[in-house]
Amino acid sequence: MRARRCDFHTHTIFSDGELIPMELIRRAAVADHRAVAITDHASFSSLDWIIGQVAKDCAKADAWGIDAIPGVEITHVPVKYLDESIRLARKAGAEIVVVHGETPVEPVENGTNHAAVSNPDVDILAHPGMMSEDDALLAAKNEVFLEISCRRGHSLSNGHVASMAANAGARLLVNTDMHSPEDLSSMATATAVARGAGLDPDRTREALVTNPETLLRKLGRL
Repeated sequence: MRARRCDFHTHTIFSDGELIPMELIRRAAVADHRAVAITDHASFSSLDWIIGQVAKDCAKADAWGIDAIPGVEITHVPVKYLDESIRLARKAGAEIVVVHGETPVEPVENGTNHAAVSNPDVDILAHPGMMSEDDALLAAKNEVFLEISCRRGHSLSNGHVASMAANAGARLLVNTDMHSPEDLSSMATATAVARGAGLDPDRTREALVTNPETLLRKLGRL
């Protein structure tokens, strides 16, 4: 069976993206995506509202044969309060919780990666460019996926993330971090990003096919 693209990290006008959720879903469906998660940036001021609005459009995606998953990217929340924000996101209806990782191009608080991978209720640590070996081991233990990013800037440290994940046995996903329509990545583009990060063909297939299926199964969508 032909593998179809899954993308678990996208943004809409409800944070800093350019599309409303329904248009994002439609574009992903036309691009033959199997699943797309909408994970707008949020914190305590906006969690409830954003997740609730996104869920309304995701609930109608069955019309186009795509799984659209309401989620959130917890962004720049103080490490002290990260666990609290994750609990609130789940309570608000987020099926996927992404945490904005420590990237070399944004001033994310030190310790965010560690706090995220220490919490088994986190699904994905996004673009965790400053990943340490110990935190990669925690990600593997707590079944937190680490992201290989297609996004400019965040992708600078993909090779390091891939290396830490390989050493620790942590699982990878290749996500777009979509903000604009042109960011939507095909399977071919995502494959090129994975190979550029140093993944061999087997690990590339894991990141693009096997691991997305594992996450969809965890969510009860497979």
